[in-house]
Amino acid sequence: MRGEFRQYSLTYTLIVLNVVLYLFSAFLSGSIASMDMQVLVDMGALYGPLTVLKGEWWRLLSAMFLHGGMTHLLMNMVSLYLIGRGAELYFSKTAYLSIYLFSGLLGGLASLMVHPVSVGIGASGAIFGLFGALAGFFLAHREKIGAHTKAFMKEFTVIIAINMGIGLAIASVDVSAHIGGLAVGFLGGFFLSKSPKFTLPYVAVMVVCMAAMMAYLPGLYAQIPF
Repeated sequence: MRGEFRQYSLTYTLIVLNVVLYLFSAFLSGSIASMDMQVLVDMGALYGPLTVLKGEWWRLLSAMFLHGGMTHLLMNMVSLYLIGRGAELYFSKTAYLSIYLFSGLLGGLASLMVHPVSVGIGASGAIFGLFGALAGFFLAHREKIGAHTKAFMKEFTVIIAINMGIGLAIASVDVSAHIGGLAVGFLGGFFLSKSPKFTLPYVAVMVVCMAAMMAYLPGLYAQIPF
């Protein structure tokens, strides 16, 4: 058990952080099944007027560890358990954490752009980033592991199609964050699996993308009648 935790330490640590924060939000909400929306906003959920207009950009990070209810938490943590351990086998700790965080952060920015007045929470953007990272990895090494790549890409396409279908069918699911995280993760997975030397350029490009979106959003929000 100790050896398994060491092997998948990042995945298990992220799961524990999400669960601990959920329990804390449940305590403040007075319910274990469903969270009070104001409690989530106070704890750092994404909300356009506060994040963009008030400059509370830290919410991009905090929102990644908040969930709206038990079903929401369980779905995301099961997904993280399944996909995270796989990603941790193929990527270094630094690459894994970079992909996870930037997928969640840029997924959050995509959400702010598409849904300026919605409250955004959840780890799904970051988790989709890990899905994308594995797709990028298999694509980058398709010549060496051709049969495995085809099998994975088929399964990957089915999983993504199902999740996107659920997102389109349920209004509260933020597909924009999923797509943003998926794209960021795919780029990270493709390049970081080729060589560790791409880590710094990847981080630099992601930071520039974040800075550009953060500079653009206030002007966009200024045109919205809140």
